[in-house]
Amino acid sequence: MAAHPRIGEKPAGGTSRAEQSGVDDEDARRFRSANAEYEERFGHVFLICASGRSGAELLAALRERMDNDADTELRIAGEELVKIAQLRLTKEVQ
Repeated sequence: MAAHPRIGEKPAGGTSRAEQSGVDDEDARRFRSANAEYEERFGHVFLICASGRSGAELLAALRERMDNDADTELRIAGEELVKIAQLRLTKEVQ
C-alpha cells in the first residue's frame, strides 16, 4: 500500500497516471491536505479505484471514508486495491 501513489500526485507515467486522469491541478491541490489528514488518521495512503472518476468524486469519497473506524477503512482500502489490480490485469490481457 505504501508504494501506491497518492491521488493527486501525478505519477511520472504508467498505469496510475492514466487512472488518475480525472484529477486536475486544482483537485491535486485539494488532495494534498486531504491525503495528509487521511494518512495521519489511518496510517496508510488513501486507496480507491480512480479509473473513470472525477477528482471531485474521489475527494468526496476520501472525505466520506474519514468517518470510518480503522478496521472498516482497512477493509475498504483492501477491496479497492483488489479492484485496481483486477482492472490492471484486464488491461494487460487485452
